[in-house]
Amino acid sequence: MAVYTAIDDPEAYFQTKIYTGDGSTPSITLDGDEDMQPDMVWIKNRDAADSHCLFDSVRTATEVLHSDATTAETTDADTLTSFDSDGFALGADVKVNTDTEAYVAWCWKESATAGFDIVSYTGTGSAKTEAHSLSAVPHVMIVRNRPSNDGSWQVYHQKNTAAPETDVLQLQLSNPTEDSAIYWNDTAPTSSVFSVGTHLTVNEDGSAMIAWLFSEKQGFSKFGSYTGNGSTDGAFIYTGFKPSFVMTKGNIDSGLNWFMADNKRHSVAPASGGTNYNPIDRQLYANLTNADDTNADIDFLSNGFKWLRGGGDINHSGRNYVYMAFAEAPFVNSNGVPCNAR
Repeated sequence: MAVYTAIDDPEAYFQTKIYTGDGSTPSITLDGDEDMQPDMVWIKNRDAADSHCLFDSVRTATEVLHSDATTAETTDADTLTSFDSDGFALGADVKVNTDTEAYVAWCWKESATAGFDIVSYTGTGSAKTEAHSLSAVPHVMIVRNRPSNDGSWQVYHQKNTAAPETDVLQLQLSNPTEDSAIYWNDTAPTSSVFSVGTHLTVNEDGSAMIAWLFSEKQGFSKFGSYTGNGSTDGAFIYTGFKPSFVMTKGNIDSGLNWFMADNKRHSVAPASGGTNYNPIDRQLYANLTNADDTNADIDFLSNGFKWLRGGGDINHSGRNYVYMAFAEAPFVNSNGVPCNAR
């Protein structure tokens, strides 16, 4: 019997939530059919040039990092205050809850089933391995030195050139791939451990580190690569599911931002109402504080995504890109039933 997906209900492990701030202390409830207590929440103000705010349950609520900056982790009791049984609670900090302003929150549940693990460790300054709980090889790793003000975000991606164990991308920058063994110790991750080298951003002696590890799961997540064609009839990227979230980065070519799109952010709702339609015409960037930018960039299809714009940060002709994608629905569920396009 064919196996189409590892997860029939992606909303049990990943959800996007859009909300409007009230400047008070709201509880934000996720929209999925099943309750999901998130272990990682990434929030961005859509209306203002505020920093991205990233939280996880291992570091605990109120501990905030910014994907667009190298500043040290801070404790801010007015940001995300708790991870709740079906959402999260907020304080009144403007980056997460300005009255009347629009926000988006991307939420993940830590689970080996869904291929997501959060690992906290202490640096030693000497190359070493760290254990993880995925029981599968990580395909993407995002590592951060928490107390460092030189805390560049180091990203491992399985498709970042032919030898990803020597290459690194930085989440806070648009720079191209850096080729160096000092980050991953020239060693590919395994189903039980990942390796870190001697660089202070992944292994500073005595420093608290955090790592977010992702492993592909059929019908739920995909961490791949593609080459742009520079056309409004853009490249189609097969994922095996209808996406709910896509983040891309030019890996070899210079000057390309970390583009972020999801199935909840649109400029104009269709006459029939709802949010589940194409094109996806709102974009944010993980490395920039910019508010929502409007462009008819991308279609989310039943089995992947397709670019509708040439150039920009997503579809330059001949340029190479890597991406992370998470599902709204598998292309075909475990009973062999296909999903609709949109």
